Amino acid sequence: MLDLPARISDSLLTLIEAQRAVAHLVIDGDQRLVQAGGQLEHYGLGGLEMRGPATDQIPLLEGMLPLAETPFLIRSMAMPSGRVADVHFFADEETVWVLLLDVTAEHDEAQLVQQKAYDMTLLSQREARLIAQLEAANAELTRAHRELAESQARLRDELRDAERYVRAVLPAPMTQPFVVDWRFVPSTELGGDSFGYHWVDDEHFAIYLIDVCGHGVGSALLTVAVGNTLRSEALPGTDFRHPSEVLSALNEAYPMERHGELFSTVWYGIYQPASGVLRYATAGHPSPIIVSGPAGGQCEARALEAKGPCIGITPFARFGEAQCNLRSPARLFVFSDGAYEIGRPDGSMLKLEDLMQTLASPVPEGTSELDGVLAVARQAHGPGALEDDFTILKMAI
Repeated sequence: MLDLPARISDSLLTLIEAQRAVAHLVIDGDQRLVQAGGQLEHYGLGGLEMRGPATDQIPLLEGMLPLAETPFLIRSMAMPSGRVADVHFFADEETVWVLLLDVTAEHDEAQLVQQKAYDMTLLSQREARLIAQLEAANAELTRAHRELAESQARLRDELRDAERYVRAVLPAPMTQPFVVDWRFVPSTELGGDSFGYHWVDDEHFAIYLIDVCGHGVGSALLTVAVGNTLRSEALPGTDFRHPSEVLSALNEAYPMERHGELFSTVWYGIYQPASGVLRYATAGHPSPIIVSGPAGGQCEARALEAKGPCIGITPFARFGEAQCNLRSPARLFVFSDGAYEIGRPDGSMLKLEDLMQTLASPVPEGTSELDGVLAVARQAHGPGALEDDFTILKMAI
């Protein structure tokens, strides 16, 4: 457990109370309410009678007492006020503490994502019916073509909306306490790349990249879903400080047979700034590259080798975990295969070694390695849009 000074602990508690509308209930061994406090009205639990039977006054406790295990958590429970809360149960000898933390915003966001997926599915079904009508009714060809054109226009609009949504959930670049930057150039079709990074706690920084096979609405929806799962840490019973545990939980949550036969590659790393240790695990993803040395000079580049099956293919798969030390100055580059598997007009293709050579080369002052990699990809490809999503992240210390 973290050994924090009182002023920091108090500050964190104040922050949680402000953001999560904390309320608490205390029930004794006779299942009577002996104490209540916090923002009870926020959850529609005002006017409680002390020493009265707890379950008679608080229906959500029905069948929960006595506790079968402790601590115990019920996620996203609807409250009398209409809010949604995570309900935490803790046993202290014969006394049971019940803490309520508001998660209405996260619950609403998940519902919005589900609604978007449902809307996209309906749109695809409407287009399929229209195509069937065209094949079966030549007599109505003119009218059917007009309807098809209108449907395709709506599809393009919604695909543009979907692309804007994918971009909207991407994180902003960081400058403190270290630099995190990225470049994301989607292909001509709605793609399957997503990525993110956030602090798991005060000492552990997560960085990850997801690449779902294929292109189109299905791939985009799945990559957004996986990204939101990692971003919100919505894998029950998973310690998000352990990369191998995270990938195992993702593999169980997203089997390809339940997601349109789509699978994904994922790289997930945890960086501890205090020690400089980077722990990571991979699910069939390209090996990231560590570049050591000042950006203005010739540097050494090496790949972080690791192995693991893709997410969704093999039930009960297990993933290995590796680690390395990052010493300043150094840069970590995480990318999808679209950043280096670039087809040239003559039929040849760039390789991972070409990317490593580019990243190890001196960087002119005022420029970014990321723009240099993108320029190399576009020069190799020639005119026109890239065939695959170009995604690359940089963490510089």
